[in-house]
Amino acid sequence: MKNTSAILVMIVLVIIVAAGAFFAGMKYQQSKSPRLGNFQGLRNGQLQGGQNQGLRPVNGEIIAQDEQSITVKLSDGSSKIVLIGESTSINKSAEGSKNDLIVGENVAVFGTNNSDGSVTAQNIQLNPEFRGAPAGSNN
Repeated sequence: MKNTSAILVMIVLVIIVAAGAFFAGMKYQQSKSPRLGNFQGLRNGQLQGGQNQGLRPVNGEIIAQDEQSITVKLSDGSSKIVLIGESTSINKSAEGSKNDLIVGENVAVFGTNNSDGSVTAQNIQLNPEFRGAPAGSNN
């Protein structure tokens, strides 16, 4: 009888410790963000920093450009104005510049969404290759 009680107490303690470890592991995992970089200098396919959590890239063809912005045609036929600032990095196979933003080029833009629907670019990838998605898709 004494052995049965001791075994029962041990089983209950093991279950309590296992449940506590499981929930502690879940909380730890929630506090960590995944690190799946899809683009050079990016984390989770986004720029590192506090302003850009949860952003989706703007993918498509440049249909207009000026000194401070480009307009990108999206796969659904709509367009998005992308604002270009001094801190915007522009990349192709090597470092690029505003002069590389030419109408007809495909781009992937990462930045912050503005209340008017435009995007302030933090990074622009020229001629990006999207695995499993045709050029100009917005996914």
